[in-house]
Amino acid sequence: MPRFHHDDLARLAAADRLRSLRPRAGADFASNDYLGLAGSPRLGTAVAAALARGVAVGSGGSRLLRGNHPEHEALEVEAARHFGSAAALFFASGFAANQALFATLPQPDDIVVHDERIHASAHDGMRLGRAPRLAVRHNDADAFDTAIRDWRARGGTGTPWIAVESLYSMDGDVAPLDDLARIASRHDAMLLIDEAHASGVFGPRGRGLAHHLHHRDDVVTLHTCGKALGVEGGLLCLPAHLREFLITRGRGFVFSTAPSPLVAAAVREALRMLADEPERQTALAALVTHAGKRLVALGVPPTGTQIVPVILGEDGVAVARATALQAAGFDVRAIRPPTVAPGTARLRLSITLNVDAAAIDALADTLAAILEPA
Repeated sequence: MPRFHHDDLARLAAADRLRSLRPRAGADFASNDYLGLAGSPRLGTAVAAALARGVAVGSGGSRLLRGNHPEHEALEVEAARHFGSAAALFFASGFAANQALFATLPQPDDIVVHDERIHASAHDGMRLGRAPRLAVRHNDADAFDTAIRDWRARGGTGTPWIAVESLYSMDGDVAPLDDLARIASRHDAMLLIDEAHASGVFGPRGRGLAHHLHHRDDVVTLHTCGKALGVEGGLLCLPAHLREFLITRGRGFVFSTAPSPLVAAAVREALRMLADEPERQTALAALVTHAGKRLVALGVPPTGTQIVPVILGEDGVAVARATALQAAGFDVRAIRPPTVAPGTARLRLSITLNVDAAAIDALADTLAAILEPA
C-alpha cells in the first residue's frame, strides 16, 4: 500500500489543516443559501409539479446524445432573458462550468490574466487549457492593464482574457468591474466574471453585480445555481457563438452526462422567485447592515456584502474558535490554507435569510467572548 496518502493526511492533521465532513448543526452562518431558497416551499412545489407533468429525474446521457431535455433548453432561454445575455449554457455545477470555460475558450496564442484569488475551479480549468496564464494583484485594475500591455510588448497577438470574481467568496469584497470593462475594451479583450456569490443577492431581480455588462459581446458571466438560487448547477451567460463553441469543443460538456431535467425545472422556478420576491434581497441587505454594525464593534471590518471574514492568522486558532462557536450553537467554519493564503486563516461568516437579527446579535455576543484575550 502506498505510504504517501497516509503520511500526507498525518502531516495535514499536525498542521491543523485536515478536512472532514460534518453534519449541519446550529444557526446557519456557514452556507451559501443566501436567500433561504434551498428549503423554500415554493421550490418544493415546483419540483412536485414537474414530476407530475412527467419531467424525468435523470437525463440518460450527454446533451449531444439523448440527454438533451426540453427543460434544459427552456432554462437556458429563460436564464439568458433573465440575466440579459445573448445565450446561456447549463452545467451540472458551477465548478464544471468554470472548468469547461477556461479549458476550452482561451486559445494557445491568447493569455489569461486572472486575479490571484480567483476560484479553484478557474485554476483547474486553466491547467487543462492551452493558453498561458498570469496572476495579478487582487482587485488591482491597473495590474491587469499593465500585464496586458507587457504581453503585447513581448509580441502577444491573440486575445487577452481577463478573469475575476465579482464578489470574492472568502474576503467578501467586490471587483472593480467597470474599470475592468474599460480595460477589456481598450485591449480588445474578453472579460470573464464569476458571479457565483453575487447572483441572486445583487442587482435588479438578482441579476448580479455585473448586470449592466451582460449585454456586451466581450463579457462572459457565470451564475451558479447552488448558492443564492438554492438548487444546483451552473449557467454560463455568453455570446451565442461561444455557446456553440463550448457545445462542440468543450470536453467537460461533450463527454459529461447532462444535468437532471428535474433540477433544470427547479432552477427555472428559482429564477422566477428572484423576479417575483425582491423582498428577499431587501431583507438580506438589512441583515448585512445589521451584522456590519454589530461586528465592527469587535474590530471586524464590514465588507458591505453577505460574506464577512474574521481573520485570525494561525490555522489552529481558527479551528479552536470555530469549534467554540459550534459548541455554542452557531455553524461557523474555519477556513485555512490552501483555500486562503498562509497566515490568514479565518472564520468565514455568511449572512443568510436562514437567520434573523436576534441570531446575529447572539453570534456577535458569543464571538466577543471568544475573541477576548486570555
